Amino acid sequence: MVIALQEVFKKKDLKTFIRFPDQLYKGCGYYIPALHSNQEATLSKEKNPAFEHCEARYWLAYKGKEIVGRVAGIINHRYNQERNTKFMRIGWLDFVEDQQVLEILLGAVEDWAHEKGMDAIHGPLGFTSFDASGVLIEGFEEWPTSFGKYNYAYYDAMLQKAGFKKDVDWVEFSIKVPEQLTPRVLAVTEMIKKRYALRNALLRNQKEVRELAPQIFDLLNNVYNDLYGFSTLTPAQVENLTREFLSLIHPDYVSLILNEHDEIVAFGVVMPSLTKALKKANGRLFPFGFLRLLYALRFNDTVDMLLIGVRPDYQGKGVHALVFEKIVKTFHRRGIKRVETTRELEENHKVQQLWTGYESRLHKRARCYIKEVRRKK
Repeated sequence: MVIALQEVFKKKDLKTFIRFPDQLYKGCGYYIPALHSNQEATLSKEKNPAFEHCEARYWLAYKGKEIVGRVAGIINHRYNQERNTKFMRIGWLDFVEDQQVLEILLGAVEDWAHEKGMDAIHGPLGFTSFDASGVLIEGFEEWPTSFGKYNYAYYDAMLQKAGFKKDVDWVEFSIKVPEQLTPRVLAVTEMIKKRYALRNALLRNQKEVRELAPQIFDLLNNVYNDLYGFSTLTPAQVENLTREFLSLIHPDYVSLILNEHDEIVAFGVVMPSLTKALKKANGRLFPFGFLRLLYALRFNDTVDMLLIGVRPDYQGKGVHALVFEKIVKTFHRRGIKRVETTRELEENHKVQQLWTGYESRLHKRARCYIKEVRRKK
């Protein structure tokens, strides 16, 4: 049967685009539906501040009346300017096990990339590093994190057959929370505090976290600047992330380290896992999805490690131990037994060394691919 490609222009088609994975993964126990309303806001030019420096187009593939695939093409001009590259991103890539379907979808992105003078296509990536990225290549019998993405095992081989090669891998760890902080660890943290005149910020409510958000994201822009796929967050994006993301997190799960000048020199942000709640919500906030999410935020034994960073001039001084001091105490108080790290680059040994003192296992791996744009004669 002929495969037809349809670009998404209308709102109803965007809804179809968003909900296609729910159909593709129906009956798959490890697939976690993204909230439809959040996806709509992310893909909307009117609602997502990333469109200040991004362009995007979306396509659906059909066999007759049946949807068999979707893909987004994204140009992050800010990223390209900061890295001196001409890359287009593929994102929101999902497809049935049919090589022709995949190549038609990727062909649409590549044609646009050629039209825009791009040198290469890479991904899957979103508009920012806060969007789901990568193709899962290991860990198909593991639950994804709240902000992760599941896919079938056939994706990797089919992308390679389409001419895409590995660019980078991300890895994820499952970490057992220690029953207690040893006297030695506590002594070391006190020594570091005194030596560098550091202290944990006292955060009493979410309002105080929101007030510090600009400083947190300024430091994040500094620390994450060299990470793959990252582009500097704009003030509008910071405001949006603060409202949609940081404001949900209880201050107990935010650890900020201040120096004697009240500057934030390190941060750690974790969040109770929403994976099971999102599974039950099935993409919908209402009528019961919102209540399930609220319950998961309050009653949980698993958290996702979302963000961690130390200012460059404080790196290598053990400051991360201060970040964990507060967070681990929160875990003990709230009955948290397990930490799931979100995707971190496999060569980011600085971050991975943070887990060496804990009982952990590497249990998931995801890949980002790249392909040079073919030049038409």
